[in-house]
Amino acid sequence: MLDKVLIANRGEIALRILRACKELGIRTVAVHSKADRELMHVRLADEAVCIGPAASAQSYLNIPSLISAAEVTDSSAIHPGYGFLSENADFAEQVERSGFTFIGPRAETIRLMGDKVSAIEAMKQAGVPTVPGSDGPLGDDEGEILATARRIGYPVIIKAAAGGGGRGMRVVHTEAHLLSAVTVTRTEAHSAFGDGTVYMEKFLERPRHVEVQVLADGQGNAIHLFDRDCSLQRRHQKVIEEAPAPALDPEARGKVLEACREACIEIGYRGAGTFEFLYEDGQFFFIEMNTRVQVEHPVTEMVTGVDIVREQLRIASGLPLSITQDQVELRGHAFECRINAEDARTFMPSPGKVTLYHPPGGLGVRMDSHVYTGYSVPPHYDSLIGKLITWGDDRETALTRMRNALDELLVEGIKTNTDLHKDLVRDGYFQQGGVNIHYLEKKLGL
Repeated sequence: MLDKVLIANRGEIALRILRACKELGIRTVAVHSKADRELMHVRLADEAVCIGPAASAQSYLNIPSLISAAEVTDSSAIHPGYGFLSENADFAEQVERSGFTFIGPRAETIRLMGDKVSAIEAMKQAGVPTVPGSDGPLGDDEGEILATARRIGYPVIIKAAAGGGGRGMRVVHTEAHLLSAVTVTRTEAHSAFGDGTVYMEKFLERPRHVEVQVLADGQGNAIHLFDRDCSLQRRHQKVIEEAPAPALDPEARGKVLEACREACIEIGYRGAGTFEFLYEDGQFFFIEMNTRVQVEHPVTEMVTGVDIVREQLRIASGLPLSITQDQVELRGHAFECRINAEDARTFMPSPGKVTLYHPPGGLGVRMDSHVYTGYSVPPHYDSLIGKLITWGDDRETALTRMRNALDELLVEGIKTNTDLHKDLVRDGYFQQGGVNIHYLEKKLGL
């Protein structure tokens, strides 16, 4: 087992990792910016190291500072959490070259799946269903670009190969706008990601966002932990997630779950990962793979009983998976609401001091948060301050518990998006299950 883990992150995920380490008897090192001295995991860690000013570029994204912190604390491994450097192949490579264990996939795997074009090609070879699209990056031949769009059929979407987070993409409905859209997307991609490579896909008009959670040990063993629905989104950012995804075609679902598991074995995957799909008319279409632990991993933990972060730590220690596929059982239903420090109507961030914090409780209720009464939410980072998760024997029970838990949650001193969640969990269409990715924005009039 690993001896000491440096947690290269902040907030609720850093606290989640620390708790998993403590259960396994692993010592912890918390790194933090000058603005994050009062974070809960910093207080609870065995050691703490300040790695720079508030700005992420000078602290949580500063690779030399993170490596130095690992060296001076004699850490044996680094856990990147999610966001920041979690899917940075260069960081993973430097961690390993410096003599530490990177708790995640190998650098070459991160590179493979981080480039959308190579990821789609790898998934095609592994038998994972993909969206109809161009055969690799788009070239400079305008005639070929036009022909590709005709073959796929309008509308199409132009995407940056190095894109992510909803950036670097443009929908095209007619041939007249295609070539200019390709040019503009290339320019934006080069500016945002340093890579102007783009590709083309069929644009699905009413899809759902369904993803498959996987674990693999890099030793030939892999399992899936079923699926999640993350279709309630605003500007490509998830708001509410649930597991399992409701109202899926059973046959298509079974095939895609097994295809994801087999793909992990084929590419030699190591650690936790998530295959993301668009789902429409009973069909799955792969869009990308996230090579890290997801924000929404708790809903999967609640319905399978598998501790995903614990498995990450075991795998990084060189141990095989602790469970096999036939031991994974799906039980009940779970929801997660992302609680953000922001205005529920305008979505403007609301940093400041939390004067009162009371998390909800009761059977089937879980609150993952680093917040406490007296904590000051800094303005420098993502506005996520917690995740409220509920579980029930069935979807309606889990949803009822979520309604009650949201009513019980108290956060004063700052604004939160709790009222938005209260509205959504009482929304008639959402209660039926299976809303598409455009539903929330249409409901909000965006």
